[in-house]
Amino acid sequence: MTEQTARTDKHPANQGTVEASQPQARATHWLQELRGLAFMLLGVLAFHSLVAKPFYIPSISMMPGLLVGDRLVVSKYPYGWNWSSLSFHLLPRSATRILGKVPEYGDIVIVVPRNRNADLIKRVVARPGDRIAVIDGRIRLNGRFIPREIEPPVQIAADDHLTCEGQEPGHCYDGFEQYRTRLPSGHEVYELPTYRETLPNGASYQTIDYIDQRLDNYPETIVPEGHVFLMGDDRDRSADSRAPFYTNSRGQPDGGLGGPVPLSDIGGRAEFITFSLDGSQSWNPLSWWSALREGRAFTSLRPRTDAAKAY
Repeated sequence: MTEQTARTDKHPANQGTVEASQPQARATHWLQELRGLAFMLLGVLAFHSLVAKPFYIPSISMMPGLLVGDRLVVSKYPYGWNWSSLSFHLLPRSATRILGKVPEYGDIVIVVPRNRNADLIKRVVARPGDRIAVIDGRIRLNGRFIPREIEPPVQIAADDHLTCEGQEPGHCYDGFEQYRTRLPSGHEVYELPTYRETLPNGASYQTIDYIDQRLDNYPETIVPEGHVFLMGDDRDRSADSRAPFYTNSRGQPDGGLGGPVPLSDIGGRAEFITFSLDGSQSWNPLSWWSALREGRAFTSLRPRTDAAKAY
């Protein structure tokens, strides 16, 4: 019996069975790998277009609430979906909206203007059917001025390489330098005239207004159906609904939003700041830690509600 078993184990057919049970090296299927990568990219694009996407603040138009270098999350679903919701605007512009809703007073929204390649971020100050005018820097809505109270000046770090957007330190925007001050700690800040506005639904937020300029006055206009009127919180440096379209030196459309903005140009609502860098960072991610601004991470961007002042 032992001899018989030994002969059986040495049989070539049995050897083939043993060899077949050994693990085999699998060839890489590049087509499957590429298909998996394509599905992953489509999933990311779908999430960015339908749910939320990151956004970077490149200008001072929404100070003091938003600073250059802030990174934030923009949700795509609060007002439904449209051409502006897409992460990449490769298709022809369309006015079609799906489950469309009107933004509330005070919402900070992303707008994809028809005269610029870059998205802008502004605040909703008037809704469809409203009559809005700006007189000496104050908003008059439906025949009455909205509440506007003076608040202690906000202190904004004098990060010239960000705040001045490439201008030489000491030659920042008109009216800015007179508000530069040095704190006991040695840090330099801008202490800018600050106001708190309250809209009809009680939405309350801070603005800054530090020079007299042409955008301080805007003739009364009625916001058409399907439109909203947008303004920046930095009332002196914002290309918003008060500012007309114009053509720049390269012959390209530029300037402001040219009046009320169609809802189909609204691409989402700003929700909260994820983190903020002061501009001192380099390409090296290790330098980002020292460039982080304290106290800005996860700051909500929804306006404060003052129900007592709603009207």
